[in-house]
Amino acid sequence: MPKARLTVLQVLPSLENGGVERGTLEIAKGLIEQGHRALVISAGGRMVDELGAMGAEHFAWPIGKKSLFTLRWVRRLRRFLVEQKVDVLHARSRMPAWIAWLAWRGMDAATRPRFVTTVHGLYSVKRYSAIMTWGEQVIAVSNTAKQYILDNYADVDEQRIRVIPRGVSNEQFPYQYHPGEQWMQAWHQEYPQLQGKKVLILPGRLTRLKGHHDFIEMIIRLRTQGEDVYGLIVGAEDPGRRSYAQELYDRVNKAGLQNVIVFTGNRTDIRDIYAVSDIVLSLSIKAESFGRTVLEPLNMGVPVVGYDHGGVGEILTEIFPQGKVPLSDRTLLTDKVKEILINDVTVNAQSTFVLEKMVDETIVLYQE
Repeated sequence: MPKARLTVLQVLPSLENGGVERGTLEIAKGLIEQGHRALVISAGGRMVDELGAMGAEHFAWPIGKKSLFTLRWVRRLRRFLVEQKVDVLHARSRMPAWIAWLAWRGMDAATRPRFVTTVHGLYSVKRYSAIMTWGEQVIAVSNTAKQYILDNYADVDEQRIRVIPRGVSNEQFPYQYHPGEQWMQAWHQEYPQLQGKKVLILPGRLTRLKGHHDFIEMIIRLRTQGEDVYGLIVGAEDPGRRSYAQELYDRVNKAGLQNVIVFTGNRTDIRDIYAVSDIVLSLSIKAESFGRTVLEPLNMGVPVVGYDHGGVGEILTEIFPQGKVPLSDRTLLTDKVKEILINDVTVNAQSTFVLEKMVDETIVLYQE
């Protein structure tokens, strides 16, 4: 007997950029491909056109703004859920989750949609964050995220938590991928000093938690030991933390490494940059719920060295355990990177964190 056609509404602050946004599009695409209807409410952004191209429907509502005025969307959302005959309401972020829950709570329990939340991050523990655990089913993006819920929200029944790890597309990040000749020419023209060199990269926005100082220290130590390595810090400045970005620039300049440690700013060609890198680093000081910038290069066969905690530690344990380093151990970090460079370590193709598996498990949950 064929499965019933579902109408699923996902709500989040915007569709500009990021892992939550990418996951929203991936689920929408999977729903469409399996014959369901995919709706998304957000304030909009650069990914809206991509969402529309796959056949999903977007509604531009600013329900992610942290303001009492945002509560005016509660009644409108309640009407929307009825008018669109929504079967599953899936909240992916805190403020939209509050609006969704308030709308949903005021509906007839016999006919309202099912309410699903996803804990994407290890949020600050407070009532505002608790909303992400109020779904009838709560998706945790890793075992780390599940343990965070159990440790901090005692009233959550473990049976309501479903661990569905994020996945990576083999099509988007194929194993042993090589950039095209045109891209390579442009890359060498932009960064001629990297040609033929050992290149280490640290992806992520310029915020203090990402471990940039540990990365810079590692490059300095490796070069002091005679390793001709270069470093790429790939990520945009955080508009609210410009002083931190300047702190990093000043440190690199003071060390005389302006030509060795390169700040690329935001890039849209991260797959190609992974491919021309010898090692990708993940040095977040605070545990993360997952680690997309760890999984993507590993899926391509590029070694990753990272601090062994949170979701990053989970992924490395599963796919590339030789890349694990104890948190903030700069000496072992340097030794580990040097060892992998010298031994030319390879990464086997992985089949654990696959996008299709993540999408299928999420849609099965919706159907249940």
